[in-house]
Parts: sequence; structure tokens; C-alpha cells
Amino acid sequence: MDKLDPRTTVLVLIDLQEGILPYAKGPRTGEAVLAASAQLIACFRYRGAPIVFVRVGPSPDFGDALKQSVDQPTAIPESGLPSNWWTFPGVLEVGERDLLITKRQWNAFYGTELDLQLRRRGIRTIVLGGISTNIGVESTARAAFERNYSLVLVEDAMSCASAEQHEASVRFIFPRLGHVRTTDDVLFAMNG
Repeated sequence: MDKLDPRTTVLVLIDLQEGILPYAKGPRTGEAVLAASAQLIACFRYRGAPIVFVRVGPSPDFGDALKQSVDQPTAIPESGLPSNWWTFPGVLEVGERDLLITKRQWNAFYGTELDLQLRRRGIRTIVLGGISTNIGVESTARAAFERNYSLVLVEDAMSCASAEQHEASVRFIFPRLGHVRTTDDVLFAMNG
């Protein structure tokens, strides 16, 4: 990956919601992910490249929440989601020109208009970050790869529940799907 063309490249950030940030515990905090993401956002805005903010959550009654029988189910809080669940932190400066995608599953393509919006804009490359590395980010990366998008996975702009889970995705899965790079690498490629 030498250069990224802002006319055909999009920044997609997964689940950087106030209610999800506390779950980022390894290898970096939610605040560190936000700091890297803010740098990427500023660069993409300066270069005129599109930005997509993806958020996740069930309907208020949790009627559409995933309920399959699994060994480690996601707990459904009895009191409902925290009041700040859907809120994007101010540092992200979500704007009117940004695309906002709401997903109900792990993968940002499933059941959303993400693919349609990217294709209408002539996007060929997705720069991807967010929380959680091994769930929302990895599921979206796999789906993007299957839809023939080129991928740049920004390792220092993502995190999850543990460093071990993050490393498994970064070391074993992501290199099979695209290019694993740092925020600095992407900034250089966008401005190169």
C-alpha cells in the first residue's frame, strides 16, 4: 500500500459510541482509539474523502437482539441500554456530510445500506477501525473482503475486551483480508 486515492477511499469507523467505549480494555483504551480515529477523520475531511460512522444496538425492547444458543452469550441488561449508548463522542465531530449507518448485527454490511452507499460513491478501498477488533471490526472486514473491497485495517485505531483477542485478529485474520497498518501509515498514504 503506497498511496490511497481520496476519490475511491472511505474511512469506516465501527461502534465508537459512548456506551461501548468502556468495553475497550486491550490493547488500548477507548480514549486511545478515539485519538487515533480523530486524526484519521481530520485527514479524510481535509482530503475530501467520505467518512462512515457505524453504530450498533437493538430496538428498545431487544426484540431484534441476537439470541442464538452460544457458549458465551451477550448479556441483555435488565435496565436497558445506558442513556449514552447511541451517542458519538464530540471528538469525532460527526457532521452532516458523514454517512451514518445503524446495524443490528456485528457486520456493518448485513441488513444495512452500507454497500449501496459505497458503490454509488465509487469506493474501492475501505480504511477500517473501531471497537471491537474481533467482533464488529472483524465481521465487517470479512464482509468487505467478500464484496471485493480492498481493505486497510488501522491497528492502532481499534481495540477490544483484551489484548489477546485483538492480537488474534490482527495477526491471523486481518493479513488474509487486507493490509494491517498504523494511523501514521494511513495519514502518509492519504497525503502521499
